[in-house]
Amino acid sequence: MKIDIGSMTLSELEEYIVSIGESRFRAKQIYGWLCRGEDFDGMSNLSKPLRERLKNECYSGIPKIEQKFVSKVDGTVKYLFGFDDGECVESVVMFYKHGTTICISSQVGCRMGCKFCASTIGGKVRDLKPSEMLGQVVAAQKDIGERIDGIVMMGIGEPLDNYDNSIKFLKLVTSPDGLNIGARHISLSTSGVVDKIRKLEDENFQITLSISLHASNDERRSALMPVNKKWGVDELLSAVKHYFDSTGRRVSIEYTLIAGQNDSEADAKELCTLLRKYFGRQDALHINLIPVNPVRESGFSQGDRRSIEHFQKILTDMGLTATVRRTLGPDINASCGQLRRKATSDSAKA
Repeated sequence: MKIDIGSMTLSELEEYIVSIGESRFRAKQIYGWLCRGEDFDGMSNLSKPLRERLKNECYSGIPKIEQKFVSKVDGTVKYLFGFDDGECVESVVMFYKHGTTICISSQVGCRMGCKFCASTIGGKVRDLKPSEMLGQVVAAQKDIGERIDGIVMMGIGEPLDNYDNSIKFLKLVTSPDGLNIGARHISLSTSGVVDKIRKLEDENFQITLSISLHASNDERRSALMPVNKKWGVDELLSAVKHYFDSTGRRVSIEYTLIAGQNDSEADAKELCTLLRKYFGRQDALHINLIPVNPVRESGFSQGDRRSIEHFQKILTDMGLTATVRRTLGPDINASCGQLRRKATSDSAKA
């Protein structure tokens, strides 16, 4: 096992560097190189013996770009990143007027079993280390040649199922010593791991909590999302309400619209009634409507544009803030899970 220096804070790295007989200031040099996505060979202001030692004994977590796709429609960039053990994950860089955001993965695969998601097919392989989450941001930033301003933890995996590593990642990526990305520009998406939502509240991060709801009653949500069998809708939204009351941070409700499953007028009205029960104030939450991404194994499909807009109108007419997520990178299949699945399948065939 190599020493995972990519998951160290600057002070932890200083302790390690001193412990191997090097001067403390070397840690800051190494930390700077890691934040720029440089490999050990390229750390030119270090002695060759130190570079060789780091190369042989340490792990940075910065992945290699295995595949890269750039949308001709809007410039969205999709990466398949590979790690030293041969596993791979996906990340997507999105360009907005207000800045550049990356959607990162938190696990290799996922065990949550959501029926509409390609990421969970095949289950969870392993958790990502903090360095491997940070490494996605660093590698993408180096490749596109510009600063990344925001992060969405909404790629492959359930961040709260990898709680300790996700928390360490958040501390690293927001640190003034490192990338110094503001917590208010970071969103963490969860399928509803209630005990960890309560724990996250105590961390007092000023991040945005995004809840993958996708249905407004237990029967329908349990059919789509097995996690609901452990923590039902009432328990989930009670925890989310408490999170909002404690942190003051507006919550995002993600609702994937699936034709014939949860996109009827009755579904919209039921969703309104449910959310207004827990969140009386309009500024407490934002509803992000997401037309489902077709996945061959699920058999689910999107409704037409008219039905999607009608669903949104019902919500807004009833006083809720709801927007339809703009589809980015439509020509490169920018939603997560399918690129890794294809790469894994092709590798198995070979």
